[in-house]
Amino acid sequence: MGYRIVCDSCTDMNAAMLLDPHFVKVPLTIRVGDVAMVDDETLSQSQLLWRMKACPTAPQTSCPSPSQYLDVFAGEGDDIYVVTLSALLSGSHNVAAQAKAIYEEEGGTKNIAVFNSCSASAGQSLIAMKIQALAESGMPFQQVVAEMNRFIAGMKTMFVLESLDNLRKNGRLTKVQAIVTETLKLKLLMGATPEGQICKLGQGMSMKQTLNKMIALAAKDEGHRGKMLVISHCNCLDRAFYVRSEIETCCEFGEIVICETGGISTVYANDGGIVLAY
Repeated sequence: MGYRIVCDSCTDMNAAMLLDPHFVKVPLTIRVGDVAMVDDETLSQSQLLWRMKACPTAPQTSCPSPSQYLDVFAGEGDDIYVVTLSALLSGSHNVAAQAKAIYEEEGGTKNIAVFNSCSASAGQSLIAMKIQALAESGMPFQQVVAEMNRFIAGMKTMFVLESLDNLRKNGRLTKVQAIVTETLKLKLLMGATPEGQICKLGQGMSMKQTLNKMIALAAKDEGHRGKMLVISHCNCLDRAFYVRSEIETCCEFGEIVICETGGISTVYANDGGIVLAY
């Protein structure tokens, strides 16, 4: 195996990615109240959602250790591409960079690149699939790295959440935003800045209205044509199908992929959330 794509577990994978040995997940850990849950194949999304709804405090997440990344680096693949959560949302990127530095200091000879996705969820999935497409084309490692850095700089991430409870609990919404949205029952259209911070793009009075605003923003962006679009959903496949159907009528994406949120993405998106990236 010439390459491996190592993703922290906020990267949402569809069935094809999960079965492909080129992709490897490094799990973060989620703590809800007194219960710790490892974000790997043993995690139950339904149990996580139930615990988050029942817990008055925000769920907490913790990064993998450098040794977990080092164990993967020691496995198959001469070219290692690492995709992490936005460095402004999690310490996962710093941990992966530390592991790379340790590997190189100890004399490791593999090519390793660590990408700050400046995104999460569907954004990480999109990056991982783009890396695979370039690697499978036979593109040299350094050229893949340069191309991906350009790609990440131009990538767009948007999301609409059914519930803002977790963002409110962990302080990612300002106090004013939390009060206004709860009082008026608004749904916020959110996005990621180029640096990977959460920002507000708009709002609506209903989930459908706000999703349609998100779709309209994508349609107005002429740069979307021919690109791959990834839609991640949190326990709302019908909603993901609706978004795909509407996008197909007004946009010209080259391919649309639907993924289900993993544990960390479920913490961010919460029940009913939709994330898209292109």
